Amino acid sequence: MGVNASVLAVDAGNSKTDVALIGEDGTVLASARGGGFQPPLVGVEPAVDVLAAVVGDALALCGESAGPVEHVSACLANADLPVEEEELAEALRARGWGRTVEVRNDTFAILRAGVDEPRGVAVVCGAGINCVGMVPDGRTARFPAIGRISGDWGGGSGLAEEALWFAARAEDGRGEPTELARALPARFGLGSMYELIEALHRGRIDARQRHALTPVLFATSEAGDPVAAALVDRLADEVVAMASVALGRLGLLDQEVPVVLGGSVLAARHARLDRRITALLSERAPGAVIRVVGQPPVLGAGLLGLDRVGAAPAAHRALRAHYA
Repeated sequence: MGVNASVLAVDAGNSKTDVALIGEDGTVLASARGGGFQPPLVGVEPAVDVLAAVVGDALALCGESAGPVEHVSACLANADLPVEEEELAEALRARGWGRTVEVRNDTFAILRAGVDEPRGVAVVCGAGINCVGMVPDGRTARFPAIGRISGDWGGGSGLAEEALWFAARAEDGRGEPTELARALPARFGLGSMYELIEALHRGRIDARQRHALTPVLFATSEAGDPVAAALVDRLADEVVAMASVALGRLGLLDQEVPVVLGGSVLAARHARLDRRITALLSERAPGAVIRVVGQPPVLGAGLLGLDRVGAAPAAHRALRAHYA
């Protein structure tokens, strides 16, 4: 193609999609942003249609000569199982965007964005929680990460639910006292947990607004509330459990290796959470080097694409420099 693009990088989350067309030298030739990717809600083809609109915007910036790239590297939310990755890859192949296509769960993009080579483990805690690992020979470690049925605990949504449970029981006498019983309803200008429960149940507060309670939980923990602190500590335990299991599966527990932390909850750098993660991980994996990723995940998708096409190290450095 006239613009000499080698990789089409796609990072698609529940709320937004980022696309980048990348040259063989690591130059970003065009980029675009669009809506979220939610095949469980709308179906695979309508979800891929959303991607197609964003890809079309990026291709349009390259002019009429734009055609299939060498490789499509797509890191997608809701691609939680290998069978789902393959189904989505088949749907992307049908669009003809690239000669080869690889779909990975979007957590792999955060991991690759945070490491200098495809080697390490990432734990992501945003609305949910997930963990993946990879090594240069192509082996990976991962979890289904589809909620409680796959053994998950944590994530912003899960933390909000737990905080509501403890606060409700504290107010009505079934549980131990906690400042959460006052702080959670106060976040919405309400005077009691009963009012908050009623507002949530009757839809006066949209269920999607529960995520606003997660920062309240952390603030209450930092103020010394033992119930809130115990929830924060449990999240740290889960993060370290996932990371250490993934490291063990890849034979990296006793090696110096990056452990990348990402997602809104971990990127917020809550002091108590950070301290406990650092302490526990140093016991389980003494060589682990914790990194909090700040680069956009589409960088990781692009680096995975450059890995796949065998790009020179200079191309990887150029792509990183663009997103720095």
